Amino acid sequence: MIGFLGEYEATLDAKGRFLLPAGFKKQLPEEGNLRFVINRGFEKCLTLYPIQNWEPLFSEISQLNDFDPKVREFRRYFLNGATFVEPDTAGRLLVPPNLKEQVGLEKDIVLVAAVKKIEIWDSNTYKKLFESFSPEAFSGLAEEVMNKKPGN
Repeated sequence: MIGFLGEYEATLDAKGRFLLPAGFKKQLPEEGNLRFVINRGFEKCLTLYPIQNWEPLFSEISQLNDFDPKVREFRRYFLNGATFVEPDTAGRLLVPPNLKEQVGLEKDIVLVAAVKKIEIWDSNTYKKLFESFSPEAFSGLAEEVMNKKPGN
């Protein structure tokens, strides 16, 4: 598994391409290809999965019960729009126009580590997430989430 740390700004060109920041490139294995899956995120962002992290997730989703309507609904939302992407000869990754439009990516974007994946946010949307941020709210959220760990 590949894991990520960091937050980096980038710019989309007129065709919807961006350079993967050097800070993330350094966190990828040197051997192997730079192949990714780009997909919708759970919030108004996109997610970029290295293929090594996508394949086990896709396998797990493939094994869910197809007779369950909630499974079909989840798959439809999560997998529809998922696209393989590879850097072009200049090292740029292309954001598919339909995904770019759905989350409102303009020119300035922020790429944010999300453990096994990278989230891609419109810069203004990302900044709005933190406008109402308070240390107290974050502390309460951390306590709630971290107390749900197995064994607690």
